[in-house]
Amino acid sequence: MTASMPDRRTVLRGLAAAGLSGAAGPAAYAGVPADGAAKPNIIVVLIDDLARRELGCYGNTFNETPHMDRLAADGIRFEAGYSAAPVCSPTRASIMTGQYPARVGITEFLGAAGDDFLPAGHRTLPETLRDAGYRTGLIGKWHLSETYTGPVRERPGNPWSHGFTDVIASEQKYIADGDYFHPYFMLPDLPAREEDEYLTDRLNLEAVDFVTRAEDDARPFFLYLSHYATHTKLAAPQPLVDKYASKPGAGEPGRNPVLAAMLEVIDDGVGMIRDTLRRLGIAGNTVILLLSDNGGDGGVATSSPLRGSKATLYEGGVRVPMIAYHPAGSGGRVVDTPFSTVDFMPTLLDTADVPRPPGQHLDGVSFAGLLSGGTAPRRTDLFWVYPHWHNPGAPTAAVRRGRYKLLRYLHDGRSELYDLLADPGEAENLADRRPGETRQLRAALDAHLRDVDLLPPRPTPDNFPGLVLERDFSSGLSGFTVLAPDPEGRPGTVRAAGGALTVTADGAAAFALLRSDVVADESPAAIVVSRRSDAGAAAPTQDTLFAGLVKDAGDYLVVWYNHRRKRTGWDVRVGGELTARRIVQLDGRIDYPGPDARLACVLHRDELTAYAVAAGGAWHYLFTADVGRYARLDDPEVRGQYRYGFGARVDGGTLAVERFAVRRR
Repeated sequence: MTASMPDRRTVLRGLAAAGLSGAAGPAAYAGVPADGAAKPNIIVVLIDDLARRELGCYGNTFNETPHMDRLAADGIRFEAGYSAAPVCSPTRASIMTGQYPARVGITEFLGAAGDDFLPAGHRTLPETLRDAGYRTGLIGKWHLSETYTGPVRERPGNPWSHGFTDVIASEQKYIADGDYFHPYFMLPDLPAREEDEYLTDRLNLEAVDFVTRAEDDARPFFLYLSHYATHTKLAAPQPLVDKYASKPGAGEPGRNPVLAAMLEVIDDGVGMIRDTLRRLGIAGNTVILLLSDNGGDGGVATSSPLRGSKATLYEGGVRVPMIAYHPAGSGGRVVDTPFSTVDFMPTLLDTADVPRPPGQHLDGVSFAGLLSGGTAPRRTDLFWVYPHWHNPGAPTAAVRRGRYKLLRYLHDGRSELYDLLADPGEAENLADRRPGETRQLRAALDAHLRDVDLLPPRPTPDNFPGLVLERDFSSGLSGFTVLAPDPEGRPGTVRAAGGALTVTADGAAAFALLRSDVVADESPAAIVVSRRSDAGAAAPTQDTLFAGLVKDAGDYLVVWYNHRRKRTGWDVRVGGELTARRIVQLDGRIDYPGPDARLACVLHRDELTAYAVAAGGAWHYLFTADVGRYARLDDPEVRGQYRYGFGARVDGGTLAVERFAVRRR
């Protein structure tokens, strides 16, 4: 430690912490509550994107984390602590609700432009504690609201609506890729308290102030200190960066000086909080949980020896540092029983002796007894569902039962089985060698996917037995209207003959949408287009099939597959304005040629899910597009404005479709 560091920890924070270094023993934090029957205070410290091995208590020898290491020595270090998702927003939703993200409906980080948010219909952990007399504080990152415009307290999913009495230094604008020095882009109304203020320092100070105010208020408190660090882009005070840059091995994998500097400031905050608890005489009545929201970003951290990183369901994406301290429990415990963020709500409610919300399902189990010195509960199956293309991950679901973990890639259905006790790095796939365990876990995962009802099933007649409409074009274009949307503005030549519908470019690029006369009043519904042949080499770039919902040439919601470029994605045009997305991770890696290649758009709630199949093959999951911000398709009146339809875009040659069908559950 350089000579300037004691000043940083005492003057900057306004605390006389010099005698409470990371080497202090448990007695330094001891305290006796004034009333033995008082409800415990609860603190959750959430770190963003922190890989498991970045803490000293998990084996890191480069970073300096004495206060977090002390917390682990005084309490429990979980060897199998899990986030409920490999990215932030879903994990945060699981902490708030005690439910799997797939059940809540938040499975991906919430973007700046979307309509997902944590619905107020959920009775959350802070709401339940507030109603039991707790003062509830959020300091820092929330990332569960819908929009970033208008009054903050009126935005759907805002933290006040979920039971927080105090919301401090929480984002007003969309969370930038790193925003750590004042003035803060995402907190434009937050004045600085210190010159050259660093955001993590500020959150630490706010946490200490909240604890002090809550104690003066003579109420138990719940503090959710949710750091924005260590999310990229990385940034930290330069003296700290210089300190770590001068250490041996700096810059090697797992030895990132900027990350280490960010982590030291977080660690200082943990020491400040524990010092404050001791000074106020409430350390003996305060429970602390500390964790990361998901695995580390592979670009800045290493998860070795675990496989994978953030955005994957391998252990490196969801197995996180997790520490718990309860004053009644003995210190120095290392627990192998899996403990997940879905367990936080039942655990903390039971710890506080607060009844669970009546009628609300909780997926987690309570570890309250373990925290206070007892044994771990019987661990039920743990599930993860991440149906997104997000580098380096892919749409995946997983289940852990005991020592075994099964992963299933949703795109093609292949499974991998790992023995996590013998092989925590998931290097050896046992799916073929242990067919019994593989079969059992596949069945468990199937049951879970049905239970959470997140993804619609594959568009087979068994899954969608009701026939809404079917056309083989043997009787011409009866029942369809041909539309020519932009940008081509022409449908080319559209014919129906010989049991096939053809779209021909005729020397100029063409885009034909075929709108059926059947109202889209079924949900879920599978809209399936069977292609007889593609345009092939005659189409230089555009050889694309579409399926979805069509209102008119300026209003449609469709998924597509481009055979020529082997690409897939979705287009939404509302009032003539186009919004589109290509699923770039599949570029060049998918190939569904004719004859009888099929593209399906499955309508489910306000989402469009794309599936495709080649001749003689199985349906492959491609992606799910949430189109609720453009059209609330879960509203029958909105859905009724659309018709089922399909289309073709070619810039040369002819594309032939031989069947169009819509089926319902």
